[in-house]
Amino acid sequence: MRYLKTLSHPVVSRLSLIQLISYFGTWFSQVAIFSMLVDLQASALIISLTAAMAMLPAVLLAPVIGIVVDYVPFKKLMTILLATEVAATLSFLFIDTLSLVWLLMILIFIRSAAASMLFSAEMTLFPKIIEGEMLKNTNEIHSIIWSFTYAAGMAAGGIVTHLYGYHAAFMTDALLYSAALFILSGLKLQLSSPKKKHSHWQMFLDGFGYVTSQPKLLHLIFLHAALGLTSFDALVTLLADYEYKTLIAVPLAIGYINAVRATALMIGPFFIGKWIRNDNLHLFFLLEGIAILFWATMQHHFYWALFSLFAVGFFTSTLWSQTYLMIQQETQKEYMGRVISYNDMFFMLSNIVTAMFIGYAYEWGMSLEAITATLGGGFIITAFYFLWFKKHYL
Repeated sequence: MRYLKTLSHPVVSRLSLIQLISYFGTWFSQVAIFSMLVDLQASALIISLTAAMAMLPAVLLAPVIGIVVDYVPFKKLMTILLATEVAATLSFLFIDTLSLVWLLMILIFIRSAAASMLFSAEMTLFPKIIEGEMLKNTNEIHSIIWSFTYAAGMAAGGIVTHLYGYHAAFMTDALLYSAALFILSGLKLQLSSPKKKHSHWQMFLDGFGYVTSQPKLLHLIFLHAALGLTSFDALVTLLADYEYKTLIAVPLAIGYINAVRATALMIGPFFIGKWIRNDNLHLFFLLEGIAILFWATMQHHFYWALFSLFAVGFFTSTLWSQTYLMIQQETQKEYMGRVISYNDMFFMLSNIVTAMFIGYAYEWGMSLEAITATLGGGFIITAFYFLWFKKHYL
């Protein structure tokens, strides 16, 4: 009921619908991209680089994204970004050989840059129009939508890619982005855009100075970045290719694995969202680490792996939304866009490091089980980090 009350807000409901459609399209074509790389006989390193390329814009462009989000009118910015995603997705149709992987990575970079800016714009807008419990619920709704579309998009994308090929997936994805663009046109938002008082360079310095002068905020950003250890795209692709392809087709394996995990991501907040608090957050980091260690021991058995991965996903969404809420509450509104962008930068940097660690570790001979266990150990370390943070700042 608390989610339904939050969705009665006209701006929250319309933007949530846009998120639902556009995120579904993103994950729908994600299966096609990685399945295409497997069919083109891409190496584990290329697969990891491709996964990392989707996260790189949030790292490289964070200062620019923050300035743009803080000073460009929201609806105008969203329109440009959704149109960019449509164009980039249609361009995937031209990739048909491994020699064009460089073009694929450029297109992924462009589309991900637009997606990163779109996400930052939305998460900057919400604290300006809602607050308190409604803001917390909005974060959780966003997490649930992301998780649902991850599950449904991956599952549907795996089936469509398996039956009809990559082109059908990319065309469907572009149509979905176009539908989101149409829905955006009806958004009514009464929010004055602040006038730019300083140069871009001065705004960058002000934002950077604000973040670095707030040690509590910096620690919260680092804690949120720990969720980047759940960047499993490259790991799932390698498992599908080297462990499960004799049992099930690679696109279906990728789709089903991610769908099970995302189903857990979606339903987790309904069960534990009301229990998680700032003073017990370390327990949930610890449970996440234990769940990942359990998954590591079950990976050689496809169906047990699905079960254990469900446990991994069950805690992730709530950890994400709670740490994000703490960052929003700690940030002054005039710096919100720049802080959100810096937070996304560290989060995506964590995702990139995780993806590259998976690729290089596998190339160096480390087993997928050991790689996964290492990621689980990272969450256990984070639990102790939060205990230290709680003692000094909460």
